[in-house]
This record gives sequence, C-alpha cells and structure tokens, in this order.
Amino acid sequence: MADTTTTTRKAGAPKPKGNGKTCSIEGCKRSYQAKNYCFFHYDKWKAGELPKSRYKTCGNEACLKKVTAHGLCAEHQPKKAGVAPAAAPA
Repeated sequence: MADTTTTTRKAGAPKPKGNGKTCSIEGCKRSYQAKNYCFFHYDKWKAGELPKSRYKTCGNEACLKKVTAHGLCAEHQPKKAGVAPAAAPA
C-alpha cells in the first residue's frame, strides 16, 4: 500500500519581534523588526533611503551611494591619474 503521510506547512508569516513594539517611523503601524523599524523601513534603512541611513552617503546631490573617501562615492571621486574632473557647463 502507498504511504499516506502528509506534510504540514507553516501557517502565515513568522511572528514579529519586539513584544508589541511598533515601527519608529511616524504614522507607521507595522510591528518592530530590527533597529526600531518594521521590515519595510528596515530595508529602506539598509539601502540608505532614510534620513538616518546605515552609512554615510555621497555628498553629490541626489546620490545615495556609500561614501568611499572624502565625502564622495566611487563614481563621483576625481580620477587619480592626474586628470582634473571636467567642470560642469554654466
């Protein structure tokens, strides 16, 4: 005869951490996940999209990449081959 064992699945998402704490972002009612943020805002924090980001961000406008040196990301660093960066047209 065929074996009639069944496997059970977990029902729903895992329970959130924090014992009833909520996200520290104003207006967010999701439960606490890590660093006082819910899962949604925690991912944004890791990506550097929140005002208090995970790491220092590039000093160039609208660039949220991680700083490598002198307040700029690798993309906005002047070339080290002795060539000065081109000035922006006025």
